[in-house]
Amino acid sequence: MIDIRFLRENPEVVKENIRKKFQDAKLALVDEVIELDDQTRRAQTEADAIRSGKNKVSKEIGKLMGMMKRAQKQGDNEEAERLSAQVDARKAEVAADEARMLELDAIKAKADARIREIMLVIPNIIDPSVPIGKDDSENVEIQRYGEPVVPDYEIPYHVDIMDSFDGIEFESAGRVSGNGFYYLKGDIARLHSAVLAYARDFMIGKGFNYHIPPFMIRSNVVTGVMSFAEMEAMMYKIEGEDLYLIGTSEHSMIGKFIGQMLDEESLPQTLTSYSPCFRKETGAHGIEERGVYRVHQFEKQEMIVVCRPEESMEWYDKMWAYTVEMFRSIDIPVRTLECCSGDLADLKVKSCDVEAWSPRQKKYFEVGSCSNLGDAQARRLGIRVKGADGRKYLAHTLNNTVVASPRMLIAFLENNLQADGTVLIPATLQPYMGGQTVLVPRH
Repeated sequence: MIDIRFLRENPEVVKENIRKKFQDAKLALVDEVIELDDQTRRAQTEADAIRSGKNKVSKEIGKLMGMMKRAQKQGDNEEAERLSAQVDARKAEVAADEARMLELDAIKAKADARIREIMLVIPNIIDPSVPIGKDDSENVEIQRYGEPVVPDYEIPYHVDIMDSFDGIEFESAGRVSGNGFYYLKGDIARLHSAVLAYARDFMIGKGFNYHIPPFMIRSNVVTGVMSFAEMEAMMYKIEGEDLYLIGTSEHSMIGKFIGQMLDEESLPQTLTSYSPCFRKETGAHGIEERGVYRVHQFEKQEMIVVCRPEESMEWYDKMWAYTVEMFRSIDIPVRTLECCSGDLADLKVKSCDVEAWSPRQKKYFEVGSCSNLGDAQARRLGIRVKGADGRKYLAHTLNNTVVASPRMLIAFLENNLQADGTVLIPATLQPYMGGQTVLVPRH
């Protein structure tokens, strides 16, 4: 959410940003905000003037009543009646002023509510470096890391690889929970946990503070960390409660700072968090996106940074680089893609995806995303910083996927599968697999 003062002073900049994001239907909202903002400011000015006049009239009433009492004591009934009439007239003025102030308050409250509603859907100002494009098909490859290899033997579908280790069940999960759920078993379940544990320790080694956050959040946190469109597409609501299941631990980790005034000396806050994640994942998907690629429940290690505005781009580059480094440490080739303007969620200033190589599909697929949200989340949630000089300002927030499993399992199994069906365990993961160097299929 952008600052309304910025919109007021730079409406054409805001409109041009909307055009860059190919959301022309929102252009009229800018003019509506300006009109409503002018309406609220005029209402406030009039209310302030009435309030000032009301105080003056109240003093006059007090003075007239004192004069009236003295006239009554002196037996001057005619003067007392004249003064009484003046008091009644002034009281009528006060009553009229109070009624008008209530009317102005209602006008202002209605306009303010509509302004906030609009400001929540006007997209954040994107960074000048963001490439302009309509959707993810126009994202720009930045760099590749590691050599993408297609072996001279067939790489089976990822579910078939897991099944060869007797490592996955869908049918029983369907009976328990429905479509989009699964049981992981044996070596595959252990590998899943090993990757997450390794990712946790990898980030702790980078100086990040490890957290396990709440897995449910209130609605005011939901609307603080994401757009309405994202919320409707992703979040599961707990019936009868003001609680939502998190789609990523970023939600509750950023929510941790809601309404807080942070000392500048405490920044940057560098956090890494584990959580299960719950997502609707509505819509039809191709065969490669079935299995465990798009599911309703998965687990993830996330990184979150809360920092000063001037540091956010530096942290953005560090964060996606950490993900690349972690994937390369377990022998998975990856690339980074710069997200174009049309592919950015409304709160994001800049974002890039990390994609892993799939030998089966002979292409890369998304395994993580790094985002700089500027002060958008901080503005919505009231996360402020107090500088050493007493200056107060909004923090910047960033988030990035360290690893999301089981999607990571797809990349890992495909890239480490051997011709005989075994899967090699890189040295970095072996301590988390009880020293195993290779996984041998059951069938």
